Amino acid sequence: MNNINEVIEIPVGISACVMGEEVRFNGGHSQSRICRNQLASHFNYQAFCPEVAAGFGIPRPTMRLIGEPESPTLTYTKDPEQDLTEQLKSAIQPILKKCSGLDGFILKKDSPSCGMERVKVYQSSGYPHAQRGSGLFAKALMERYPNLPIEEDGRLNDPCLRENFVMRVFAHHNFRTEVLEQPCLHNLIQFHSSYKYLLMAHNQTAYKTLGKMLAVAHLEPLESLLPTYHQQFMAAIKTPASRGSHCNVMQHIMGYLKRSVDSHVRRDILKTFEQYRLGEVNLIAPMTLLSHYINQKGSEYIRTQRYLEPYPSHLGLRN
Repeated sequence: MNNINEVIEIPVGISACVMGEEVRFNGGHSQSRICRNQLASHFNYQAFCPEVAAGFGIPRPTMRLIGEPESPTLTYTKDPEQDLTEQLKSAIQPILKKCSGLDGFILKKDSPSCGMERVKVYQSSGYPHAQRGSGLFAKALMERYPNLPIEEDGRLNDPCLRENFVMRVFAHHNFRTEVLEQPCLHNLIQFHSSYKYLLMAHNQTAYKTLGKMLAVAHLEPLESLLPTYHQQFMAAIKTPASRGSHCNVMQHIMGYLKRSVDSHVRRDILKTFEQYRLGEVNLIAPMTLLSHYINQKGSEYIRTQRYLEPYPSHLGLRN
């Protein structure tokens, strides 16, 4: 298992306009300071613009989705009779092939090509459906790579969603490099062991299900076990953990200190857990205290739990 604070560059796809490239319909960009400043130290961005790849030009007329939200048609806003769907879909295929080695993707919100969700799809009356859809590229990307962590630039402004996305990117990267590149049951079990408490924090049911799966893993061919495990693992950590779940896991980890740390110190740590549960402090407060004593007094097993540091601490995502 790599040192989490080691400088590694994780390949992450990104909408080119979010990266700051002037490829939007008006010749501008939608650069994200979070992506360019906070996350760029560990993300090796690969920028794509499906609309430019399709040859629509810069600048270009605005486009929209029309028809049914499940299978919309791409047209120019002022020329709805001109069907641009196949032109864009043809350009999407080479991009999708280049995404096979990525560990995450950041999309431009509201875009008829890149919007992940809540994209307006217009009726023939000119009014949007109540039901929103996905951009054509975003939909194809999610269907082709269902386990890939994907998020929109706008949603990354939410600290909870940003933390969860980055955690999933690192988890996807670790699974790819530690398990898929050297596939064997031992590596899978080692990976699962290191993510035990993180899984517990995010999804208790999946935590138990995956544990049972690996208990009888020797009975199933590895080539079918790995994709099943990967899909269920990534789905399990997609929902952000609640304060209550974090407290539950931190109390479990505290059990590894009951014989090595004085009772009054443990009470102080537990008091910080309660302050976090009540919303009086951020997660960084109890985690810093807990990690300090785990590093000093904990066993090798508990020190390697990725729950304690699922990504480099300098990113400040638990603050």
